[in-house]
This record gives sequence, structure tokens and C-alpha cells, in this order.
Amino acid sequence: MAGPIIIAASLVITYLAYRLLYGTDTPKIKGIPEIPGLPLFGSLYELGINHALVTKNWATKYGPVFQVRMGNRRIVFANTFESVKHLWITNQSSLISRPTLHTFHTVVSSSQGFTIGTSPWDESCKQRRKAAATALNRPAVQTYMPLIDLESNVSIKELLHDSKGGIIDLDPRAYWQRYALNTSLTLCYGYRIDGDKDNALLREITDVERGVSNLRSTSNNWQDYVPLLRLFPSRNNEANTFRMRRDVYLNKLLGELKERVGSGTDKPCIVGNVLKDPEAKLNEAEIKSICLTMVSAGLDTVPGNLIMGIAYLASEDGQHIQARAYEETLKVYPDNDAWERCLHEEKVPYVTALVKEILRFWTVIPICLPRVSIKPIEWNGTIIPSGSTFYMNAYAADYDSSHFTDPHKFLPERYLGMSENAGTPHYAYGAGSRMCVGSHLANRELYTAFVRLISAFVFTPPTDPKHRPILDCLEANSLPTSLTIEPKEFKVGFKPRDRAMLEKWIGESDERTKELV
Repeated sequence: MAGPIIIAASLVITYLAYRLLYGTDTPKIKGIPEIPGLPLFGSLYELGINHALVTKNWATKYGPVFQVRMGNRRIVFANTFESVKHLWITNQSSLISRPTLHTFHTVVSSSQGFTIGTSPWDESCKQRRKAAATALNRPAVQTYMPLIDLESNVSIKELLHDSKGGIIDLDPRAYWQRYALNTSLTLCYGYRIDGDKDNALLREITDVERGVSNLRSTSNNWQDYVPLLRLFPSRNNEANTFRMRRDVYLNKLLGELKERVGSGTDKPCIVGNVLKDPEAKLNEAEIKSICLTMVSAGLDTVPGNLIMGIAYLASEDGQHIQARAYEETLKVYPDNDAWERCLHEEKVPYVTALVKEILRFWTVIPICLPRVSIKPIEWNGTIIPSGSTFYMNAYAADYDSSHFTDPHKFLPERYLGMSENAGTPHYAYGAGSRMCVGSHLANRELYTAFVRLISAFVFTPPTDPKHRPILDCLEANSLPTSLTIEPKEFKVGFKPRDRAMLEKWIGESDERTKELV
């Protein structure tokens, strides 16, 4: 009897060992190329800290769509513009959910819940996304332009002051981080950070959201893919620290808004409207989710694109693009009133094209948040089963030479003459049914900021060459393991084109927005 028992035990142990070393959450997908990997860790070592570049290079050998073992998770990567279009847009109703990952969903989000963008698809997510989409559609965004007037004016006024009228080179990062964050905070809570009084809060939110973004990344958290690593507490401790710090300011912002609503002293804002609506279908957890989404999204896309756009326009290669953008703006607004008119309309095609090219060239979320299919999806005759996890390599798709001519050249002209019905111009906002719900707001923030910046200043390279920016999309990132690009330090010269005119524009904005301050 001992023999069969030993054999059975050996088989069980062998099976468990195999499952531990090679098992994945979903079975291997027949017909989709697989990247060879190591026992237990799969391809995590090879992927390193720069997943977007590594998988882009793999695509040249294995094709645009392949599967990868990352620990015990099986991931389908899409790496070209057309493969993303097919999977994310053509099959958008099937590719609509999100996976849950240990670090972000179990640890970081244990108190405030998930953002809309990171939530698995269910009725609650549908309701939250619908509420956010209503609050951030085109007509709604136009009503928020006074806020963008205020925040862009504040940032440009401070650039003028701090540069001593263009004498001192400046690092533009903090100015435009606050621009984007304040816009989100005001829309969400009816509260803005005053640079003179609330610098500590600005630094805390920026630091924590940057840390949380790093914990949301595909490459920074091996414990999301290898459950055994969760036995080591260091990463969970870091995630808990950021969670507790974030709880402090999120609870403060929501609590103070509730007090203002109760006393009738609140300013119009998205969450305030929900709190005062007796027919609102959102519960407390869902309201917190919207708040969390607005705060984190405020620092995800807009600042990185604004900052890197300024960096490029100030470079030697960017001088002619900057000059053309100014000339094209004057053609549309010969009376030099673009500063005010850009709040009401978007009528400078070259600046619109410039914004699109900035979004493509600096795809600030190189690997988009993962998706999970809720129905089978066909790819080149192969059926990828429901429940499969997909990663979009947005960086590779936006640099796909089969779709974009000279993708490594910065060419706003590639978007001139393109109608809004021409399809997705880039994947900076993701794609399909779960693409960024705030894209209209982000586009208006970027367009308005660049019209005003280009009207106000000539951007010049820094006096000291050591302060020149790195312009490569991936090399410019100071945190390569983060979900989003965090631009490295650099400086730019901001030379006023006409100081008297600029001060006039600033004064007019001050007058228009004084009730918002």
C-alpha cells in the first residue's frame, strides 16, 4: 500500500510545484505567441523597469499581440495602433472591465475605495462613470472655463513675476501641476489651493499622488504577480503609508465641503451638486470614488503634457514650431485678443494639432491601466477567452511607424486637416468604452494654456546648458517605474512678447475671476 500512496503524494507535490512555478490565473491561449519566461516569475526580470520599451521591442519578433507570464498572471499585450484599435475599440463592449491588483486595490484603496478608472465593471461603476461623464461632457466643460481662466492666469502671472520679466530661467513643473490640480479640486470640491497659504497641502497632494501612481504601475509591484512576495511586508507598509496620508486630505476636503453645503456657503461643484440632489443615486462610497478620481486624474495627464510641451517649444528644434503657433494664432485673432477668446472657442487649428502631437509624443501613461474581457474576443482567427487580462502599450502604438510617418519626429502638421470624425488620433487617453472620461476637460485645459503661453512668452533654452530638458518620451521620466511620466528637472526662459499687453490681459483675467479666488 505504501507504494501507491507515495506515488500519489509525489504526483500531488509535482502538480502543486508546477502550479506554483508555471501556473497562471488563466490558461495559455492557443494561437497567440507566448514570450518565454522563468519559473515562478515568468518574464518579470526581462521586462525590468521599462515595460513599454521592452514589449515594443518584443513586438518586432513576436508580432503586435502576444501573451506574457508575469508571475501567476497571464497578460495579453497589444503594441501597434491597429491591434489596439481592434481590441480596445472594435471590441470595446467586450473589453470593459478591470482586474484587481493586490497593492492598489487591496492595500492602497482599502479606505477610500477605487477610482472610476480602476474599478471592475459593475452597476456601481456604470453609475459613477455616467455621473462623471455628464459632469465632464463638452457643454459642461464650457461652463468650467472661468476656472481655467483663473488658474492659467495665476500660473502665467507667477511665471512673469518669478522670472523677473524673463531675466531668470525657471523650472515650470510646479506652476502647471498646481494649474491642473486646482482645476480638478475646484470642480470636485469647490476648493482651490492658494499658492501663498496652502503650499504645504499642494506639496503633500503632489507627493502622495506621485507615490500612489508609482504603486499603480505595471512594473513596480511584483507582489501583484507573485503572491509569495506578499509575505514580505515592506511594500505593503509603503502602500499603507501613502493610503493613510491620502486619507487625511481627502477626508478634509470632503468634510469641509459637507460643512459648506450644510451652511449654504458652498460654491457650485460636482460633488456639492450630488450632495444636494435628493434624487442622486450615488452612495457615500461612490461619492468618494468620484472625488478620488478627480484628484488623481488632475495630476495624471495634463501637467506632464503641459510641462513637456513647454520643454520642447523652448528647445532649438521647437523654436520654429513655437513661432508658427504664434503666427497662426495671430491669423485667427489679428486684434490680439486670443487670450480671452480661447476661453469661448477653439479656432486655431495649428494649436489644436500641437496639443494632439504633444499628447502623442509624450504619451504620459505608456502602459495604460489593464483591462479584463467579459466576453470572448477574436484576434486573427484566434479566440481569446473571457476573463483574459489585456495591457495596452500606448507608447508603442503612438510610435507605430506603420500608422505614423516619422513617429520619432515632433510634427504637429500630421494632425492638420484631420476632422473630429477621423477616429482616435492617439492613445494618450486610452481608447474604447473605458477611455479617460475627462478627455474633453483635459483638451480644453491644454489648448487654453498653450494659446495663452504662446501669446504671452517666447520660450528660450536655459542659459546654463546643464538645465536643458531631456526630450525623449521615456528618458525624460524621473520615475520609470511609475504609471505616469514624471518629468525630470529642467529650466526654460520665459521672455514676454509684449509686457504691457501681457499685464493688461492678466489684469482683465483678475477682474473676471475675482469672485472665484
